Amino acid sequence: MVNVDDAIIARLESYGEKFEILVDADLAADFRNPDHTEEIPIEDILAVEEIFKDSKKGDKASEEAMEKVFDTVEPLEVAKQILDKGQVQLTAEQRRHMQEDKRRMVINTIARESINPQTGYPHPAQRIENAMDECKVKIDPFTSVDQQVKTALKAIKVKIPIRFERVKMAVRLPGDVTGHAYKEINSLGKILNEEWQQDGSWIGIVEIPGGLQDAFNHKMASISRGEAETKLIK
Repeated sequence: MVNVDDAIIARLESYGEKFEILVDADLAADFRNPDHTEEIPIEDILAVEEIFKDSKKGDKASEEAMEKVFDTVEPLEVAKQILDKGQVQLTAEQRRHMQEDKRRMVINTIARESINPQTGYPHPAQRIENAMDECKVKIDPFTSVDQQVKTALKAIKVKIPIRFERVKMAVRLPGDVTGHAYKEINSLGKILNEEWQQDGSWIGIVEIPGGLQDAFNHKMASISRGEAETKLIK
């Protein structure tokens, strides 16, 4: 539980009533982040398990007001609804940090999933970032990466030829590394077809996101000590 002096305010106004809670800034941000997968107990986020009408004055919200708006007077349930639907007063530094993290996630996702349809090869992440800058793509720390990827992709299409596409890679590996390679291949894509050759080598057709072609080639080379053969199937 965060110290009251270090807490920030989360606020919700509804039906003419005002409600405030004191929360840990980082945990509240994680709770509101749609891309954060770990469940955070509400009691860990709160500085005090109280619902206020005005937290600075210490005025508590009435049970009548809570019942009218939230259909409950249970503080933890009310606090959860305030965090879900209300506003969190992040500091400028916290918001900047969250925006930078989310921006990098958006850029990396686009770089991973997309290709230049004119060449069939991936765009470097820096090129995607430059296009987003030129198109003035804004990042919201509380909107999911998937949703913002769609917005960013639509915007940068006017600057660079780009589309999301999965590609097929043919790969040949020495038989003695194939067991280890399976795990790495499955982390990058999906094996569509495979067969063992008479010389003991393994051949597979693997479907991967278009932007992972270089990563796939490098990983296969590393696993096989440079003996892998890979080829983009067009």
